[in-house]
Amino acid sequence: MSQTYQNILCQYPYKGNEHIARVQLNRPKVLNALSTDLMQELVDCFFSLEDNPQVRVIILTGNDRAFAAGADIAQMVEASPIDQIQDNRFRTWKQLPLITKPIIAAVNGFALGGGCELAMSCDFIIAGDSAKFGQPEISIGTIPGAGGTQRLTKALGKSKAMYHVLTGEMFDAYEAEKAGLVAKVVPAETLEQETFEAALLIANKAPVAIKLAKEAVNASFETPLKEGLEFERRNFYLTFASVDQKEGMKAFLEKRSADYKGL
Repeated sequence: MSQTYQNILCQYPYKGNEHIARVQLNRPKVLNALSTDLMQELVDCFFSLEDNPQVRVIILTGNDRAFAAGADIAQMVEASPIDQIQDNRFRTWKQLPLITKPIIAAVNGFALGGGCELAMSCDFIIAGDSAKFGQPEISIGTIPGAGGTQRLTKALGKSKAMYHVLTGEMFDAYEAEKAGLVAKVVPAETLEQETFEAALLIANKAPVAIKLAKEAVNASFETPLKEGLEFERRNFYLTFASVDQKEGMKAFLEKRSADYKGL
């Protein structure tokens, strides 16, 4: 990639694989606080990867100390409601669901406030065993504003989400995994490799089917079961218009590895 960013690092291809990209939040002095500039760069980078036909999976990560420890409070402390309405940071959050390629959050250290919300905005989370999650906004006189009350409730259930939102207390990676917020917990030192291996599993599947599957799973959170089943069935039918569906089924019958082209 030719773009130069100030607050994030983008590795593509990642580990020599042209189908995988790695995006790293890079404001270590402030534990990757999510400033307006960082969020705009992140969205710009994601859309650049979305438009790259070779990219099939995106990994989003921070560093050993923090995935992201929250919003940039220094930008918000004196803000008015109108300032918040006009802040482009919230416009960028609305653009994240437009990315159709799978995004895996690889979380070590703190994922708090906006950091937890950003991780939950990804398609799934793999956490290092040192990871800490939470929505501590109540402790500074406000509430989550980028999905924390909504996505956390869907992941943990009302009682646990209410507890964490109202107390601001953190919870660890194993509690997050038990509740279904995190897909997998791995040793912190192997998080990078474990996440790459998960991305590789996805990258080796048929891209059109992956896109339709992601769309169908996301639809389940927004539609009643009857409409969700109909949506799933339509996407299932659509896969039969792809070259990769024919290749995948022929490869299965011929007992060989499929060669998917993304068509």
